[in-house]
Amino acid sequence: MKNFLSLVKFSHTIFAMPFALVGFFIGTTVAGGEFHWQKLLLVVLCMVFARSAAMAFNRWLDRDIDAVNPRTKVREIPAGIISPKAALAFVVVNCLLFVSVTWFINPLCFWLSPIALTVVLGYSYTKRFTWLCHVVLGLGLSLAPVGAYLAVTGHFDWLPILYGLAVLLWVAGFDVIYALQDEDFDRSQRLYSMPSFFGKKQALRISEWMHLGTAVFMVLAARHLASVAAQTGWLLWTGTGVFLLLLLYQHLLVKPKDLRRVNLAFFTTNGIASLFFGTMVILDLLT
Repeated sequence: MKNFLSLVKFSHTIFAMPFALVGFFIGTTVAGGEFHWQKLLLVVLCMVFARSAAMAFNRWLDRDIDAVNPRTKVREIPAGIISPKAALAFVVVNCLLFVSVTWFINPLCFWLSPIALTVVLGYSYTKRFTWLCHVVLGLGLSLAPVGAYLAVTGHFDWLPILYGLAVLLWVAGFDVIYALQDEDFDRSQRLYSMPSFFGKKQALRISEWMHLGTAVFMVLAARHLASVAAQTGWLLWTGTGVFLLLLLYQHLLVKPKDLRRVNLAFFTTNGIASLFFGTMVILDLLT
């Protein structure tokens, strides 16, 4: 179990989970959906199963590429810790569990579940033909607040979509930063990423513009939430403000010729930003 948790980088669930919970509690406190602990658990399980399937599929599909990349050859499949067959079985099991859980949420989530899986699994192919792969990854995680809101209300709304758009650009932007490490390798293997296609300097500029878009959508979402929920106030804006400051901070950490702090920018800063934002917003909605 420890090896499989490492395979899917289970700790990285922290990136999108707070946004899923924000979508859930917006549905229960603002949109009139009923709160049930069982439904909250089902939403969390959907997040875990979908992300586990996506990450394991990515590792399985990229196993030959990872084996020749000095940075990734120690991953579980190329290192022989987990067999490709076992990893693929893990993907299938998590896909089935995800679809099964949506059945117990509501019909809309169940019928949309194959589309969600197509997006999160399909991302793994995109680096083979387009430098927009980072955007597709962001699209997969952007489903978190929208899906959680649908689980509670059974209908779409602009507020979770605004947060979804913020997540899309946020994730795409920090994935570009992470991809800086493999610029030369990706180019040598004819793999597409923004760093390999545009170069480090221009890729960082694109990441900055993406995160500027994140800021716009975060502020629009916060204003909309404040206008429809009388109880929201300083906690909402504090969470939003700190999140955006940490976005700025990660761009101060990474330079085209200095990638030593990529992991600090990618893992630590974004994890703290998401956790703090989610905590503040949920506290504001519940108090």
